Amino acid sequence: MISTQLSNLAKKLEEMPVGKSVKRFIDYLRVECGLSENTVLAYGRDLKSFLDYCLGKSIAGPDDINQKHVFEYMKIISKSEKSETSINRALVSLKMFLRYCKMVGAIENDFTFLLEGPKLWQRLPTVCSKEQVFRLLEAPAAEEPFYYRDRAVLELLYATGMRASEVAELRIKDLNLDIGYTRCIGKGRKERIIPLSRAAAVTIKNYLENQRPKLCKEHSKNALMLSRTGRPLGRIEIWRLVKKYARRTGLGTKLTAHTLRHCFATHLLSGGADLRSVQEMLGHVDISTTQIYTHVDQDRLRSIHKKFHPRA
Repeated sequence: MISTQLSNLAKKLEEMPVGKSVKRFIDYLRVECGLSENTVLAYGRDLKSFLDYCLGKSIAGPDDINQKHVFEYMKIISKSEKSETSINRALVSLKMFLRYCKMVGAIENDFTFLLEGPKLWQRLPTVCSKEQVFRLLEAPAAEEPFYYRDRAVLELLYATGMRASEVAELRIKDLNLDIGYTRCIGKGRKERIIPLSRAAAVTIKNYLENQRPKLCKEHSKNALMLSRTGRPLGRIEIWRLVKKYARRTGLGTKLTAHTLRHCFATHLLSGGADLRSVQEMLGHVDISTTQIYTHVDQDRLRSIHKKFHPRA
């Protein structure tokens, strides 16, 4: 089901020059490529920005776009206050759109190989210590109205390394608390099975027994995490929930739902888990994406050096 945000964006695009082609492209990403709604929205917003530029250039269709237009547009956004990551993503969005146009015959020449984005430094993810994470998990107070749900959300994020959007989409039938695993549908609608810790299974069971029945409405009976009004808890609400408890425990505003995903991977590797297993649980397509966590755990690197280097 298409969200209101995506539907509104599609309507705006259709009213613009080249917009119908962009609309068909984002439909292609969503239906044919199976990209997540958030990813499709990001591409759509980037391309709408490019279409705003096209308005002043008498560009009526994809075949009117040339190399000079793209270079000029990239020069404009590179002078804006956008980060290097945002600029790079805008270029990737444009490249993918032009390649799609070549594929469907809307343009003759593909010049995307000439386009280069800013060189990005690899940023190491923010990771908390195990003690800090445990403090966060204990932050919800028993007298609070959504104590059981909030504990379950925090435990799930850390126990599985799932993204906030993946936790938001979980259904009751995705869980098997007796055996201890959850089924997750990740990016590209790819399915993975992730083990659940005993602590997470107990916390989720408490939520299912003590709170979820009071929140559940007919229209949301399949969703696992519910809001106070009984509708499925959204990705943004999960991010706010984590921020709330991070502030309460003095961990600052930089700790997010995604930080718990980084902690999950780093703490597993520091405990001796192999990289391939962590890759599978995180749902990374390329193991090089997972390898960044080996650089984060400096204690582990030091212990390996001390154990195996002949002069250590």
